[in-house]
Amino acid sequence: MISIKVCGMTDPENIKHLANLPINYIGFIFYDKSKRYVKDLNIAELNIPSHIKKVGVFVNSPLTEIDKLAKKHQLDALQIHGTESAAYCKGVKERTGLPVIKAFGVDGAFNFKFLDPYHQTVDYFLFDTKTPQYGGSGERFDWSLLQGYHLDTPYFLSGGIDPNSIKTILDIDDDRLKVIDINSRFEVKPGLKNITEIQHALKTIGNE
Repeated sequence: MISIKVCGMTDPENIKHLANLPINYIGFIFYDKSKRYVKDLNIAELNIPSHIKKVGVFVNSPLTEIDKLAKKHQLDALQIHGTESAAYCKGVKERTGLPVIKAFGVDGAFNFKFLDPYHQTVDYFLFDTKTPQYGGSGERFDWSLLQGYHLDTPYFLSGGIDPNSIKTILDIDDDRLKVIDINSRFEVKPGLKNITEIQHALKTIGNE
């Protein structure tokens, strides 16, 4: 069964309602240029159930900062969303001991061979729509481009996913696709999710 990650959460009450749903990951963005930046949110005090993994999203952050915030917020996984090298990702994994998800923006010019150095270093890839803002655009890339993905590292799929595109994702015949990552298309406003729409998406997937 495919898993669900809901990214870009900022509101404690909204997070409380979300945590009652059968989701698998919640993403918290530690990138201060994002409209969904966590700011002063204390994630460790939110009492998120242990079966939901708390994912910290970082963009070109110092390794020491990631390590510090991972401990402070009791994160369960780290999403590296900038231009970080494979060696950097390896360093993050070794220092924190946490699973690493390396995100890449995909467009028609993307060469999947670029992923080769990361293959033995990260636990997952995340394929998102290429934008200058490192995600959160609400735009969808051409998913047929995934046919060019040649490695066996499992991946998250992100970028402009809305309630109407869930069924299309379920039709993708690829065992490496493990997680649907939803964000802006399920929002009332940046950082605040529509819980009812997420419930409907979960029913479509069969997770509820």
